[in-house]
Amino acid sequence: MKTIKGPGLFLAQFAGDEAPFNSFDAITKWAGDIGYKGVQVPTWDARLIDLKKAAESKGYCDDLAGQARDNGVVITELSTHLQGQLVAVHPAYDEGFDGFAAPEVRGNPKARQAWAVDQVKLALTASKHLGLNAMASFSGALAWPYLYPWPQRPAGLVETAFDELAKRWKPILDHAEECGVDICYEIHPGEDLHDGITYEMFLERTGNHARACMLYDPSHYILQCLDYLDNIDIYKDRIRMFHVKDAEFNPTGRQGVYGGFQSWVNRAGRFRSLGDGQVDFGAVFSKMTANDFDGWAVVEWECALKHPEDGAREGAEFVKHHIIRVTEKAFDDFATGGTDEAANRRMLGI
Repeated sequence: MKTIKGPGLFLAQFAGDEAPFNSFDAITKWAGDIGYKGVQVPTWDARLIDLKKAAESKGYCDDLAGQARDNGVVITELSTHLQGQLVAVHPAYDEGFDGFAAPEVRGNPKARQAWAVDQVKLALTASKHLGLNAMASFSGALAWPYLYPWPQRPAGLVETAFDELAKRWKPILDHAEECGVDICYEIHPGEDLHDGITYEMFLERTGNHARACMLYDPSHYILQCLDYLDNIDIYKDRIRMFHVKDAEFNPTGRQGVYGGFQSWVNRAGRFRSLGDGQVDFGAVFSKMTANDFDGWAVVEWECALKHPEDGAREGAEFVKHHIIRVTEKAFDDFATGGTDEAANRRMLGI
């Protein structure tokens, strides 16, 4: 067994135009000051990282990592959630997702997709320069609008969508292999990879690509009424990243999983700050530890009620208390009588 690293903090929900959230130096100092040991960096935010420069210059990456260390934290991983989303976009979402892209490719789905693929590859190269072995992303979605089969889905629609999704990601995964970096898809509603079955459908089409891994986040499973503990055992060999995020699901006679088009505050299922939701993190950390997960426990703060700075501060302490320092001996070692093969044979009567 191995001791999980942490606590880490995903910076995406905190970056902003006001200090201390408006520069890499200031936000990492803030994170270190409130108890974090690592930060996960969103590569689409130019206030925190120049992605092109990071892919071109190991020296730039060394400086960035050094700045983080000076502030008491390390860079745990890079994230390409928004760029990964744009690798595959159904036309129904073109306008909604256009804002994730660079201005020069908006309104041009083909150019936007090419830009997104390049961005993810740049982040993989930058991860290599930073000495990282995993990168977070979304899969994007072509089949998501057809999730609920009404009208009936025509035969082959989903299969064609997943064939195309794998086709788009395969060259990126091959680049990930060249860089020695796992792509960890966050299994997430809104993505074609939103549960274990859909992940398996994608994985099979990539030829079980070694770099097509998982980002485990139990909050997204709570909201789908999926067994988030069993999921850890099923996919333990593919889970390479861990978002520590809480959620609650409180269905009523008026709404359930779909949320009735309500705001986050008024949904039956909503994200909560750590400790305020329904995830059994004692069991989660126990399973992750028993299954030899040796990556980072990274807080992703999302809550409909609590102030983000309170959630971040409390989250650091929450993760510290849940990380299990693994034992190097058995609890009943004191009672051992010592033995050898001859004694074992005598005890068995052989």
